[in-house]
Amino acid sequence: MQKISDKVINRLTLYHSILTDYLEKNIEYVSSPQIAELLHIDNTQIRKDIALLGYKGKCKVGYKAKDLKLLIEEKLKFKTVKTAFIVGAGNLGMALAKYDNFEAYGFKISALFDNSPLKIGIKLNDKEVFHLNKIPELAKEFNVKIAILTVPRVNAQEVTDFLVKSGIKYIWNFTPCVLNVPKSVQVWHENLIGNFLQFTVNHGVEEN
Repeated sequence: MQKISDKVINRLTLYHSILTDYLEKNIEYVSSPQIAELLHIDNTQIRKDIALLGYKGKCKVGYKAKDLKLLIEEKLKFKTVKTAFIVGAGNLGMALAKYDNFEAYGFKISALFDNSPLKIGIKLNDKEVFHLNKIPELAKEFNVKIAILTVPRVNAQEVTDFLVKSGIKYIWNFTPCVLNVPKSVQVWHENLIGNFLQFTVNHGVEEN
């Protein structure tokens, strides 16, 4: 499969959500103008994205929703299970652990980790909270290479260093901290504040 850019992958996941909604409503076909209207993006961009998948719709009819949905799942490897730990069982970490839709995209949260005695042993959606010092043992036992980091900013780098020593190779970083990691470790920064400001500034959100 040719490499798909991050922006295209992001859009494809949005198309997938729309297709899922259409199928739940027993709508068999969806057109690129319909998707464009829902997402407020250019119709031509949608056709280009879908063309990258090697799929063509029917003239004046559109794309068969079931076929396109399955093709997106195949290309983005939804069926390939990626197991991860949540590191930091605060409000955000617990909210992510309760989110049921991850597994539909092949993303499985197997456990949470924290250093608070009040949280260790708690179970959320059958996922137990362990002490941070259990990460090396459990990462090795279950061959987990992905960590979702939701600890406080002041602890982010220290915990990251521990994750790297524990064999974690991929970090989905929800902290407002730019992490220092070796070249062998990849970090995806989930910049919640940056995304919010990008939306409010670019779209002219007014003050209260």
